[in-house]
Formats: sequence, structure tokens, C-alpha cells
Amino acid sequence: MLFMIVERFKDNDMVPIYKRVRDEGRMFPEGLKYIDSWVEPNFSRCFQLMECDDLRLLQEWILKWRGSGATFEIVPVVSSKETKEVVEPLLDQL
Repeated sequence: MLFMIVERFKDNDMVPIYKRVRDEGRMFPEGLKYIDSWVEPNFSRCFQLMECDDLRLLQEWILKWRGSGATFEIVPVVSSKETKEVVEPLLDQL
């Protein structure tokens, strides 16, 4: 399953998080796949696309970031291609 992780930086300050990533790595548990990420221009949020089959892996990863000043929101997502496949049969019914 795919998940969009919305990470919010305390006071829009991403420097402590970037420093920790540089020094300790991303600390992903085995089985949690990082796909890509995007950061808002004002440094308020980072959007990380991840994949896993066990939600406990996301919980384990987030717990490793306790005390970092970041908060996390987990949003299950479906790709546009997969959604199109679900919607396609309904298009001729309109």
C-alpha cells in the first residue's frame, strides 16, 4: 500500500530534521520503502511517499523521530493510474 506522510516542521524549521537525517540516516525499518518526497517552499511541510504492507512499520519509524520537533500525518493513497482503472467502467454509464 502507498502512504503519503505529511511531516510538519516545528516553527517551519527543517534544519534540525535535515541535520538528524545527515547524521543518523532516515531510520526506516526493513520493509518500509521510501519512494520520494517534496518540501513546501516555506519549509512548513514535507510530503513523503512511502510503501509498506504493515502499518506497524510506519508507527515504528515515526516513534524513532519522537522529540525531533516534527509531527506526522499518515494518509493512505491510491495512484491515479489505479484509480482510473476503477473509474473507467463507469465512464460509459454517464
